[in-house]
Amino acid sequence: MNLDETERACPFCGECITLLIDPSAGAQTYTEDCSVCCQPIRVSLNLDATGELSHVEVEQENG
Repeated sequence: MNLDETERACPFCGECITLLIDPSAGAQTYTEDCSVCCQPIRVSLNLDATGELSHVEVEQENG
């Protein structure tokens, strides 16, 4: 398994967090807790036609 690493700002606390993403699972949406404030974040990701990570979006789980 080859994981991609990306950084995004938490939609709750604004701190920069590192996300480990498995592109072999394809486009996906999942929930992950912020490593700083522990709030639930919805992570959505898309891949391009070659299977490379093309877009990562984070938002409040309850938002």
